[in-house]
Amino acid sequence: MVQQETLDRVFASLADPTRRDILIRLGAGPATISELTEPTGMSLTGMRKHVRALEDAGLVVTRKVGRSRQCRLSEAPLDSAMAWIAFYRRLWARRLDGLDAYLTLTTEDRDHDTPHASDTTPSGHP
Repeated sequence: MVQQETLDRVFASLADPTRRDILIRLGAGPATISELTEPTGMSLTGMRKHVRALEDAGLVVTRKVGRSRQCRLSEAPLDSAMAWIAFYRRLWARRLDGLDAYLTLTTEDRDHDTPHASDTTPSGHP
């Protein structure tokens, strides 16, 4: 249940384009909330709300440095999300491979059961 709640928070956070942009920026290295706010034109209060949501999801870790708050990526929740995605990717790949094999067999069977035009003469007699 805890794992499911973590995934819910991670995917909810990733659904927001502003939060994805924050994660991309933090991928280049730590930044203060002010530094994250500058290129967006967003208010500090708005940016703090986004950072707080990312922090609640465990995607970002913040710490107070002097008068500012430093933000950095936390990879553990992303690793959990990637593991979840990889599991379902393998599952669907196996299912699609099975469907492909089934369709190939049924197509071959149908081709063997259907007489070809070259098997008969124009009068319909072999």
